Amino acid sequence: MLGIFCIGVAQAQNRDSQPTPAAPSSEEEAVLPTVTVTAEPSAVTEDSGSYTTPQMSTATKLPLSIRETPQSVTVVTRQRIEDQNMTTIRDAVQNTPGLALSSAIPLRNFFSARGFSVSNFTFDGLPANVGGYGAESLLADMAIYDHIEFARGATGLTQGSGDPSASINLVRKRPTYDPQFQLSGNAGSWDRYGAEVDVSGPLNQARTLRARAVAAYQDHDSFADRASSQNKILYLIAEADLSRDTLLTVSVSRQENDSVPTSGIPRLPVAPDGSDLKLPRSTFLGNEWEYRDRENTSVFASLAHHFGNRWKLDFSVNHIRANQDMLGPYMSWNAGTGKYDQRAGIYLYRNEWTNYELHANGPFRLLGREHELVFGLSQRDSDFSSRSSDALTFSGMDIYHWNSSLVPKPSTHLITRVFRTVEEQTGAYLTTRLNLADPLKLILGARLDWYEYENKTLTAKTNYKVSHNLTQYAGLIYDLDARHSVYASYTDIFKPQNNYDVSGSLLDPVVGKNYEIGIKGEYFDGTLNASAALFRVDQEKLAMSLDDQSVCPSYPAISCYRAAGLVRSQGVDLEIQGAITPNWQLGTGYTFVDKETRKDANPANVGQRASTDLPRHQFKLFTTYRHGSWRVGGGVNWQSDIYYKRAGFHSRQDAYAVANLMAGYQFDKHLDIQLNVNNLFDKRYYQAISSYVSDGNVYGEPRNFMLTARYRF
Repeated sequence: MLGIFCIGVAQAQNRDSQPTPAAPSSEEEAVLPTVTVTAEPSAVTEDSGSYTTPQMSTATKLPLSIRETPQSVTVVTRQRIEDQNMTTIRDAVQNTPGLALSSAIPLRNFFSARGFSVSNFTFDGLPANVGGYGAESLLADMAIYDHIEFARGATGLTQGSGDPSASINLVRKRPTYDPQFQLSGNAGSWDRYGAEVDVSGPLNQARTLRARAVAAYQDHDSFADRASSQNKILYLIAEADLSRDTLLTVSVSRQENDSVPTSGIPRLPVAPDGSDLKLPRSTFLGNEWEYRDRENTSVFASLAHHFGNRWKLDFSVNHIRANQDMLGPYMSWNAGTGKYDQRAGIYLYRNEWTNYELHANGPFRLLGREHELVFGLSQRDSDFSSRSSDALTFSGMDIYHWNSSLVPKPSTHLITRVFRTVEEQTGAYLTTRLNLADPLKLILGARLDWYEYENKTLTAKTNYKVSHNLTQYAGLIYDLDARHSVYASYTDIFKPQNNYDVSGSLLDPVVGKNYEIGIKGEYFDGTLNASAALFRVDQEKLAMSLDDQSVCPSYPAISCYRAAGLVRSQGVDLEIQGAITPNWQLGTGYTFVDKETRKDANPANVGQRASTDLPRHQFKLFTTYRHGSWRVGGGVNWQSDIYYKRAGFHSRQDAYAVANLMAGYQFDKHLDIQLNVNNLFDKRYYQAISSYVSDGNVYGEPRNFMLTARYRF
């Protein structure tokens, strides 16, 4: 049905948009030869006005179109970021098909896809595994990015170790050859204000030296009492043409975020049996003195050289340093008093990631046909340390009449928990796309990784090594015609994990296999892409949380885990993104995920649904239409129910839909005004639910608006 719909649209537009040849005005004009101008497709989406891109490389390292990539992929372009007023990576995830929030703590970037956590982030193609608490330090303000590429499923070929969920590639803005300046400001509900300056252009007459600077500031209060957030970012990047074929790029960015409460939006407790206490959305159960300060500094450099035979050699390095300081409370249920207690703690996190990569790609000829090859070496280092403590600060809270100034600020903190995790991963990979026949392409890839892990606490030290782990990849693409292709792909799964069982022993690495088959369509010279896919993920030894104090006495301060047997996730991915007509942009997708336990040490778990806190069904749509100076848009995000259920505890959020609207007016080529209205019908829902009485539910935002003005010249 998807293919029939898109074929019909394509045929209709081709008939309507086919230009009528102009009659030659003279005999001389009539005999002029036809000149065809071609250019390499660009992955830059800025100023394209499009909801798709002609090229990406997140899944295979090969520069391929979406139709040529044998995997489900989505690109959130610069136009879509601005149309939906996305300011953070969370905004992009919430509006991307197949991805979901998977944390009851709003400012923690815990995302999921296909039933698994997302820990695979890349920056301009350089990977950095930043899952768990490391992801909290990943500040990703959309002001500095041209677009985001989401490759769903396993991406072991480009990542090495990782989850079979998705890889998120954040592609930074680049300097422009022509001068440009943009100033924007916004104001919205709950005293939310922001401003952004973006300046770019050449620094010399020959335009061989170019630079760009982006500065942004956001000051947001919240629908919840006393909740607020301030975010600042500065981004500088320069490019230098060292020769006609050699490009040097250097960039640095600095982001800072201060928020109250520590979770950004208050977490609200549930009853001991998991039922909803129906607290108002404005409820704040924290303290006046709590805070959460985060900072992130990133340095990036690359040197690229193009050879005359269309080969390219690139060396890149990316270093990220992030700090996070928190002082705040969490709640726990006291069965003896029948009320909630508050414990406060100080938490100090330090993260560093350094990534190096040398890779080359280009064509080669074999058996009379041209093929493509990419090979590379990579080194990835990470260092994460945590120091924390907590103590009982208040017993017997009255959650319906709480006074945030009641509890005095703790004066001293004795650090009681210290741990440090150091990881190193060295890899070598090779990928080739073989042109077996005009309509048939075969992508083969392999990657070897050496992995070292070390964890230290106050009382123990754990370390292990994994040598020459082999990750294999295969993808077959067959062109049915000029617009449609079918594909099948396979990827190995491997991920060491730093989760511990009840006895304190480290769990074995996760292993598994990822399969996908599908059909893709590309229309209107690649400005509209459509896809339909079936996928299956088999994963063994995945850590399963034991968030139950009867099993894990250290919870919630320290979680315990056990290794699952075989967990299978399978489902359907449907998506359309791009231009239906020159003035009509569309991004929409439906995802179905069925994840269940197939083998387990506990027979009672076999056949049971896994990850019930993630929706099985998701549908996301956003579309815009431009008419003259006006443009209007809107969309809806719908998901099925989510829940946690175990003996004596059941928390649940029923299926819900949230509608959004957008309207904009362009006064001239310089000034543009846009209004966004989110949660149009003021739906009351929880965007994340509690797995335990102390974790808390998190409300989604009530109806709100944001007015944005942009001035360009």
